[in-house]
Amino acid sequence: MPSTHYLGPADAQKFWRTWTPGPVGALYLHIPFCLRKCAYCDFASCATAHQAPLMHDYAQSLQAMVRRMGEAGLLDHLATAYVGGGTPTMLAPQDLGALIAAARRYGSIQELSCEANPESLTPAHLAALREAGASRLSLGVQSFNDNELQALGRVHNAQTAREALQSAVASGLRVSCDLMGAIPHQTPQSFAYSVEQAVQLGVDHTSIYSLIIEEGTPFYAAVESGQMAQPSEDSEADAMLCAQRMLTAQGFLRYEVASYSRPGEVCLHNLAYWNGIPYLGLGVAAASMVDAAGYERLRQLMPQLPRNASAAARLRLSCTSSATEIAEACGNLQALQFEVESMTAREAAAEDLMLAARTTYGIGRELQERAYKAIGQEAVDATIDDLCERGLIEQVASGAYVPTQQGWLLGNEVYGALWDLASDN
Repeated sequence: MPSTHYLGPADAQKFWRTWTPGPVGALYLHIPFCLRKCAYCDFASCATAHQAPLMHDYAQSLQAMVRRMGEAGLLDHLATAYVGGGTPTMLAPQDLGALIAAARRYGSIQELSCEANPESLTPAHLAALREAGASRLSLGVQSFNDNELQALGRVHNAQTAREALQSAVASGLRVSCDLMGAIPHQTPQSFAYSVEQAVQLGVDHTSIYSLIIEEGTPFYAAVESGQMAQPSEDSEADAMLCAQRMLTAQGFLRYEVASYSRPGEVCLHNLAYWNGIPYLGLGVAAASMVDAAGYERLRQLMPQLPRNASAAARLRLSCTSSATEIAEACGNLQALQFEVESMTAREAAAEDLMLAARTTYGIGRELQERAYKAIGQEAVDATIDDLCERGLIEQVASGAYVPTQQGWLLGNEVYGALWDLASDN
């Protein structure tokens, strides 16, 4: 079963810093099915009828793939697993539970999370998750205002969201709630109401996002045709500041740019990404990130992967197989297709700096030293000094450089400056 010792922000960061290195520390399983595609969504998901046979076959194939990875020793150092989507609760409870149980068998799981949407979360799903060993549930609420939910194209309404959150909290799972700012028809008052509702309903973690207009979505077409306004930067900033003010007043701690938790309720899986921990993704469009040694371990199971001819320090993989192809593979890893991106040691170091700047832990001395070796001290220090002078980051008592209030709001400027270190031009 997952650990019942929940980690606070400092402990969670220390956990990954002292994690015994292995091929992967985190596992992500993608379920691409949704009851309906939302108007803003560009995720790898597709509208699927309830109880479509494809969903069962897909889940069975993913289970078999997890087993093959585990039996080959690739998951021996696994600490977290996360089932996301799409909508994982589109799966039948027994299929979702079996997938969770398959992931739980390997490594030393500290946290096992699953996403859900209010309209498809049933008591049977909650029971299956608990029985299989899940420890966290992340519920995609977005808003507690019916007009805003309708504008987004969400299936659920505010009352369904309340009932789903109440049931999730009562189940004993740790519960997170996603909320969105800068939604059409949203006002400062209605956004504050959504934050207030989430807190009152008992969540112990929340992630706050701004609406982003992505190319290829109905919202993008509406903006291009003039039928809908592009969300303003001011409305995005107002929502972020409102969430920060309200959540910190209720005892939540910010630990990364979009996420807040009560003490002891940090999402360890999130921090794996921001700490550069190697992770494995299985499913439609699922992403993986491994070092050169981990990549060679993957190639032993999947010889269709290209050779690491450039001796890259870090490699990123994205599964390009469709849901039907994955289902028909019946667990055969060699049937999967991937896009592979190679990164030099310099690019990997710049990426680690950029990801660390998303967190309240910031860029610590150990990370700076690693960046000095890969990039050069002069270039790294010059970028950090420039960001400090612009008031976007500051050095704190620990010696780490963390975002200022302005830095949180203008995060893309911080991340862009640090990523520019990837190039030696």
